[in-house]
Amino acid sequence: MMLSLQTRLPSFSLVFSPFKPYSPPFKSKPRFSTIRMSSSQSVVEHIVLVKVKDGTEPSKVSAMVNAMNSLASIDGVLNLTAGPLLRNGPTTAFTHMLHSRYHSKDHLQAYNVHPTHIAAVTGFIFPVSEDIMVVDWVGAKTTLNPSATGSGLRVRFLKLKGGGGDDHDEIKVKDEVLSVVGGMKEGVGELSYGENFSPERAKGFSIASLSIFPGRKELESVKLEKVVEHVEDTIVVDYVVP
Repeated sequence: MMLSLQTRLPSFSLVFSPFKPYSPPFKSKPRFSTIRMSSSQSVVEHIVLVKVKDGTEPSKVSAMVNAMNSLASIDGVLNLTAGPLLRNGPTTAFTHMLHSRYHSKDHLQAYNVHPTHIAAVTGFIFPVSEDIMVVDWVGAKTTLNPSATGSGLRVRFLKLKGGGGDDHDEIKVKDEVLSVVGGMKEGVGELSYGENFSPERAKGFSIASLSIFPGRKELESVKLEKVVEHVEDTIVVDYVVP
């Protein structure tokens, strides 16, 4: 089931409060690689999905994308790319995506409250956006650069079913779903996945993954695998770095 979201923008803010605790090229026909993490190999993944209002002037959309990409200059940003989603991708409710990486949650928080970020959000993103969704997780550092021109990215968000069980049962279900996501073999590429740590901005989606491919051809050649058990809804978007 692909999800079409209609959230009223005025009730949402990207000016965030502090968080609570809580390459070498591939050789011939490589397998999909899940990167095993150590503390030195982990990164914080930050995904923003935007649905631009119908009828928005193209110049304002371009200004929004330029403002997003300018955020790469903020200290602490390891990688950042922003632009339009593939229109023939698996989910079309959103129109644009920003992906960025950080060494830690503290670096992400510093980015969130940076004046340049706040100016971009309030001056260029909010005025043209009908819907916005944000998901953050601690994932794996990959050998493929997710912001390299021409790279293909597939983002998947999962909303788990509410079973009404105790905390132990919920943890068990999350672990099972994470194991399934981490074991997916989606062809040529690399995978970073984890549990969302910013639930107030994610519309109930708690599991996220980012598949990185060398290019659009590899991305579009991969059949989308579905996670069914324990999952209520799924959002999947495809993106090629401009």
